[in-house]
Amino acid sequence: MIKRSRGKGKKKVQEFDRAKEFMMAIDDLAKEKGIAPEVLFDAIEAALISAYRRNFGSEQNAHVQIDRETGEFHVYAHKTVVKDLTDPVMEMALSDAQAIDPDYEEGDVLEIEVTPANFGRIAAQTAKQVVVQRIREAERGNIYDEFSGRSSDIVTGTVQRVENRTVFIDLGRTEAVLTASEQIEGENYVYGDRVKAYILEVRRTSKGPQVSVSRTHPGLLKRLFELEVPEIYDGIVEIKSVAREPGMRSKIAVYSKDADVDPVGSCVGHKGMRVQAVVTELRNEKIDIVKWNEDPAHYIANALSPAKVVSVAVNEGEKASKVVVPDNQLSLAIGKEGQNARLAAKLTGWKIDIKSESQAAEEEPDESMSVVEVTGEESFSVEGDEV
Repeated sequence: MIKRSRGKGKKKVQEFDRAKEFMMAIDDLAKEKGIAPEVLFDAIEAALISAYRRNFGSEQNAHVQIDRETGEFHVYAHKTVVKDLTDPVMEMALSDAQAIDPDYEEGDVLEIEVTPANFGRIAAQTAKQVVVQRIREAERGNIYDEFSGRSSDIVTGTVQRVENRTVFIDLGRTEAVLTASEQIEGENYVYGDRVKAYILEVRRTSKGPQVSVSRTHPGLLKRLFELEVPEIYDGIVEIKSVAREPGMRSKIAVYSKDADVDPVGSCVGHKGMRVQAVVTELRNEKIDIVKWNEDPAHYIANALSPAKVVSVAVNEGEKASKVVVPDNQLSLAIGKEGQNARLAAKLTGWKIDIKSESQAAEEEPDESMSVVEVTGEESFSVEGDEV
């Protein structure tokens, strides 16, 4: 059992105003840095014991206690009461202990106050760096917790500097890193520019939390629509899928849980204002908004917008399809360098083989596929200042 000795103690922090000032400083610092006061008390206690051991007795089994109410601090050395003394640093002879208090017995652990008279001045000088470091670590922990919980979210910051094509974005409490591989091709970043980016990862490093962000991730497009379209934020309209070739063209498939709400119209907005805001943020990236359909044939036809589709043959087992379009729509369905067909395949998760009507007429029907006559549902495409 640990007992506190009533033996002679060293100087205490006796001035009430000084202790009150100390407690107010702790309270102000905790609020300013967003750190629990107990974390600061622990940091200061650790700093003080380090200072004590360095200046007054590194071998002693000592610890520091700060009174959480008054701000007074005390240094105590632990000594175990033994009958035969062998280690004066860690032990106290039974006879010496009983000279202090006759009730002490062998095996008791005494806390003997050893606070030096000039400890306050030396402790302040020695402990300052330790306290600052602990506060910095606590701040970093708070920042990490804040941003790690925002993974897959959007952040807005200001371009702080550009080094070897890596862009550093000031987020206020920390800095985000936008590497060259996560930048939209052709974008230029200038000091002071406001930038929205998608959080990829938050990692702990020796310099604090590192937030890695992206401007090319499909999640950025999804989050931007969530910001611009209240129906998506409220869960009425759902983004089912996103396919993106950053800086060039994207497709999103949307669905409404409410039959009275048009999902495509909700995303477009009045005079195209909602989708135009997203296009502007992505530096005039072309966006196709298509209606999701649980029927694969109709969904594939929608995904090939703005091309018109005559029929879609599907093999659900292999998730493969053959699409027939009017002769004059073939190049539009495929797109420049195959981009429209490629994005439609990414969006739906299906293999898509596109044929014109004349080409399809020359081929034998594939008996493994069921053919569905389709009419494309509502869709919307916008690029730059188009509405």
